[in-house]
Amino acid sequence: MTVLHRDALEASPLADLHAIASELGIDGYRRLRKADLVDRILEHQGDEPAAAAPEVADEDEDLGVAEEIVDEVAEEADARPRRRRGTRGGRGRAPREESNGDRGERGDRRDRGDRGDRGEEADDTARRDEVVEGVVELLGNGSGFVRLSPPDPSDGDVYISAAQVRRCELVSGDRVSGPVRRPRRSERYPSLVRVDTINGAPAEEVAEGTPYDELPCAFPSVRFELGSDDPTLKAIEWLTPIGRGSRVVITGGPRAGKTEALRRLAGALAGTEGLELSLVLTGVRPEEAAEWKAGPVEPAATLTLSASGDAQSHALERAVETAQRIAARGGHAVLLADTLDAIAPATARKALAAARAIVDGGSLTIIATATKPIGGETTVIGLDATRTAARNFPALDLATSGTLRPELLVGDAGADAIAAARAESTD
Repeated sequence: MTVLHRDALEASPLADLHAIASELGIDGYRRLRKADLVDRILEHQGDEPAAAAPEVADEDEDLGVAEEIVDEVAEEADARPRRRRGTRGGRGRAPREESNGDRGERGDRRDRGDRGDRGEEADDTARRDEVVEGVVELLGNGSGFVRLSPPDPSDGDVYISAAQVRRCELVSGDRVSGPVRRPRRSERYPSLVRVDTINGAPAEEVAEGTPYDELPCAFPSVRFELGSDDPTLKAIEWLTPIGRGSRVVITGGPRAGKTEALRRLAGALAGTEGLELSLVLTGVRPEEAAEWKAGPVEPAATLTLSASGDAQSHALERAVETAQRIAARGGHAVLLADTLDAIAPATARKALAAARAIVDGGSLTIIATATKPIGGETTVIGLDATRTAARNFPALDLATSGTLRPELLVGDAGADAIAAARAESTD
C-alpha cells in the first residue's frame, strides 16, 4: 500500500481517517482523537514516529491515495446488504457470489467491529504475509473474485473490490497475485489487500500503459468469416462485411428483424476462436431478454425497456470499459448491444467510438441495433421491414447499407461485386 504522510493525514476529515484505519486493521480507532489516530496510522505503516518532523511530500498525491482508499472501503460497504429497521430474518441479503458482506446479527450492527476483537490487528498482519495467485472472475456489480482453482469456485477464493478492479483495469481471465487479509466479522471471504502482479508483470507497469484513446488505430482489415448457410448471415458477410475493429449498427424500423439478425450474428461469432464475446441488453422486450439468455452468449447486463435511460447508459458504458481493457492488452473483443434507442445520442456515439483495430495490437468490435444510424459507423446493416414481414430473406436494404473501405476486408473484386449489387438494387 502506498505510504501516507502526516501532512495528508492531518488535512483529511476524521471520517476519511476512520476509513483508512479500518482498511489498515487498526483496533479501536473510533475511540482515538484525531491527532492520536494520525500517529497510530503512521506507526502502523512504519512511516515516521509520532515525534519526528514531517517530511515534505506531494500533498495532492497523498490526498489522492487517501481518497482511493476511502473509495475502496465505500465500495465494500455498498456491496453489503442493508436491513430495514424493525424487520426480522435475513430479508434483503445479496446472493453469496455478489457480495463479501453479510450483516445478519444484531450484535454486528451494534458493535461494528470496534470491541471484543483485540487480536484482529495481529491476525490481519499475519494473514497479509500470505500471497495468493489466481484468475480474476468479475461479477455484475464491478467487484470480483480471485479464483484459485479456475474456473470452479473454491473455499480459498479471495474477494477483490470494485475499486481495485477499476484502479488496476482488471478483466475476467487476468492472472493476478497479491497479499490477502482474513475476513472480518461482517464479511464472508478473505480480501485482496493490493494487486502486485497482473499476468506476470508488475501492476504498476500495466497501469502505466498508453491510454486507450491514444493507441494508434486503422480501418478494419481482418474479416470475420461467419461460415454460415443462413441467408441473412451470408448477405452480411459479403455485402456488408465486418472486420475486427468495426463499428456496426444494424438499423431498421419496428419489426424489421434487428434483434434476430444480431442474435444470429452472436451464434456465428460464438464459435470463433480467439474472440472475447460479450453482450449487453439495454431496453429490450422482456421476451427478447429471455430468448437472449437461452442463447450461446450470457448477457453481462440485462435491462428491459422499463429501465431508465441512465441505467441503460451506465450498463453500456461499463461493458465498453471492460471490452476496452481486453483490446488494450492485445486481445480481440466483440461487444454486442441490443439496443441503443433509449440511450442518449452523445453516450451512444461515445460507446460506438470505442471500437477500433489497434495497430499491431488487439481490437474492439461493437455491433449494436438501433432504429437509425448513430454516426461514425464503419458498417451499417439496413433491414427492410417489408421484406422481413413477407419472410423474404435476406431482408437487407442495400440502399441504406454499406461498409467503409470494403476492399480491405473482401479485396478489390469483392468490393466491385458489392458496388454492382448496390447499383442493381437501386435500378
